[in-house]
Order: sequence, then C-alpha cells, then structure tokens
Amino acid sequence: MTLTKIITYNINGIRSAASKGFFDWLLIENPDIVCLQEIKADQTQIDYNTIERLGYYHTIAPAVKKGYSGVAILSKIKPSLRGITSGISEYDDEGRWAYNLIGNTLFISAYFPSGSSGDERQKFKYKFLSDIFSISTGLIHEYKNVALSGDFNICHKPIDIHDPVSNKNSSGFLPEERNWMDKFFSSGWVDAFRFNNTLPDQYTWWSYRSGARKRNKGWRIDYHAISESLTTKVIRCDILSNVVHSDHCPVLLELDL
Repeated sequence: MTLTKIITYNINGIRSAASKGFFDWLLIENPDIVCLQEIKADQTQIDYNTIERLGYYHTIAPAVKKGYSGVAILSKIKPSLRGITSGISEYDDEGRWAYNLIGNTLFISAYFPSGSSGDERQKFKYKFLSDIFSISTGLIHEYKNVALSGDFNICHKPIDIHDPVSNKNSSGFLPEERNWMDKFFSSGWVDAFRFNNTLPDQYTWWSYRSGARKRNKGWRIDYHAISESLTTKVIRCDILSNVVHSDHCPVLLELDL
C-alpha cells in the first residue's frame, strides 16, 4: 500500500496563517499534497524558503487584486504537469484554479466564489458553477483520475449546515446551488467525505461572530470531490476541526495510490 495524504485548506491568508503556526503544523502533519485557498498573497509575498525547506514544490495562483482570493498547491512529489488557469480569464484573474498532474492523477485546488456580498456576485457564482461543471466533466473524460479539492462555498445537504431552516435563503445554501451540487455529484464525481460518513454536525467553516466555532454552529463547504475511478482508493477522509489557523479547518483525504 502506498498512501498519498492530501489536505485541502482555506487558510484565509497565508501570511496570517503562518503567524498562527501554519507551517509548524504542516511540518508535523506532513501531507504529500496541500491544496490551499484564499492565500491572499501575490508571488512576492509568499515564503518560498519555508515551503521549499519543508520539501514542497509549489504552484501559486494569485489574484490580480491585492490581498484577495488566490489558490496554491504544495506537493512533495514533483508534478509532471502544472498550471494556474481554468481557461477562463475572469476566474483566473481572481486566482480560483491551480492543478498538478502527479502520476496518473490530476489534483486541482479550487476556490468557488461566494455570493454573499450581493446579487452581482451571486450571478458571477452561478456563471462560475455552469462553466466549472463543463470544465470538470471534461477533465474526468481526459484524465479519468481527478481530485478536485477546495472551498466550494456551498453546503450540499441539510446535514451539512447547523441550521438549514433559517439559512434556506442564504447564499451557500440556496436551492439553485444545492441543485448544482446534486448535478455535479451525479456526473462522475463523489463527495469523498460523505462516501463513508453519515454523521451530522461535521463542519469546515464557522463565522467569527457569536462564538460560532466554540458552539459548533458551522457549515461544511470544503470538499474533496473525487472521480468515481478513485473511490476504490479511498482509505479515509476526515475533517480536522481542531486545527485553528483560519475560520475554516483542513480536510484530510488519504488515497492508496
């Protein structure tokens, strides 16, 4: 058995997370592949020395706007192919997509837009969902083995949100968004966490307000979506809710590759 340990983590600012011990934690956790979202840093603000000292190759996709969005992939294994484009400039300008081909598996770090700031961003989110559905379906046909990991900014089912009734009209739990998730997870993709886990109260993001994290009033919006071909390779998928460098927490996936 050869385990590949993958973590997805919206770190809400890589410099902020570093000041809270993110790199010390990474040294101890020692994942093979790390998919990061909301790095909020450009190429000049990344601590490459520390990343490389920990043994990682790095693929960084910053946003054009300073201090905003951005994704990255850190890998202990040298990728044979890597990139920072989804092929659609309006998403690439916001740093929402990065990929590594490692062995015969394509790993993607993705940061889906939030629509919570208003109607225009919600429209942008729906356009992103439509375009990414087409792109992701095509990637399964092209590569077969694909792991799309990141912050989807959507809770799929009522079990994935602490109060589904009061949040029924909230961006991130709207019927149209949840219907998209139904469609997505019926098109060759599998939610690796829910593949073998039906427990409630499992969340990956908590508001900073009202002590939400301490009371576990959260949302599960961070996913490892894997192609159906990888389901036989899943060893475990766990939410690491005790890890605190961000308003999100990491999600761990182990595959036997």
